[in-house]
Amino acid sequence: MTEKTDTAQTPVLFSINEGIAEVTLNRPDKMNALTPEMLVRLDRAWHEIQEDQSVRVAVLSGAGTRAFSAGADLSRLTPLQTRARSAEDEWDEALLADPLLLNRALLRDIGITIPVIAAMRGAVVGGGMELMLACDLRIGGESCQFGLLEVRRGLIPAAGGIARVSRQIAQARAAEILLVGDKINADQALSFDLINQVVPDDDVLTRAHALATRMAENGPLAMRKAKQVMLESSGRPILEAFAKEDDAIKEVLRSKDAREGSKAFMEKRAPSFTGE
Repeated sequence: MTEKTDTAQTPVLFSINEGIAEVTLNRPDKMNALTPEMLVRLDRAWHEIQEDQSVRVAVLSGAGTRAFSAGADLSRLTPLQTRARSAEDEWDEALLADPLLLNRALLRDIGITIPVIAAMRGAVVGGGMELMLACDLRIGGESCQFGLLEVRRGLIPAAGGIARVSRQIAQARAAEILLVGDKINADQALSFDLINQVVPDDDVLTRAHALATRMAENGPLAMRKAKQVMLESSGRPILEAFAKEDDAIKEVLRSKDAREGSKAFMEKRAPSFTGE
């Protein structure tokens, strides 16, 4: 077990245990609104998760019951981005020094090939919903309220919100979310195909961890490659997508895991995958 942070004062908690990385947004009193420090810590956590070959899957959640995340902290993050305030600490400076840090923190790239499960309760709005849209599997509690509300403030959800929601669900549903700017509840999100499951709030983390445990039994290289191809082929012509598959399967077939999977099947036992 690798323990990264475990204090109540740390706004992003991060640990790795038996192949499962757990990342928790930890500002429940502020509805887990995102600050510069949280973005820097998220960026560092995703980097370590991607580089750690022992990690099979990650679970992303928000502390407390009021919110997965209410998006950007309008008193800390937005004024810094608009230069209405100057950098006040190392976290502000790190964010300003790296223009791509926010994108990486909110998974607004396709470099993270580890599967990520979102475990959500309460408000999932603004940047919080954009972060959810970057996750591969999504477990929502019955209390969840989802929304990209930026148009109500004269803004647009430009941390992946527009690009992702318009690809992931039907156009009319995406337009409803993006252009009306109202919230939808968990059952509506399920009917829109925005989330995979709706469960009682008390069961969200249990269900997410059960899913992560099940996925941790899969071939890690296979999962990484499957996610990579899924992301890289999105929106491409079918022949280009086939080419991405071809490249991936060549690498997978040469792996120790592929041989182990076939051998374990023939021997009627559980495979012992190494990610190699």
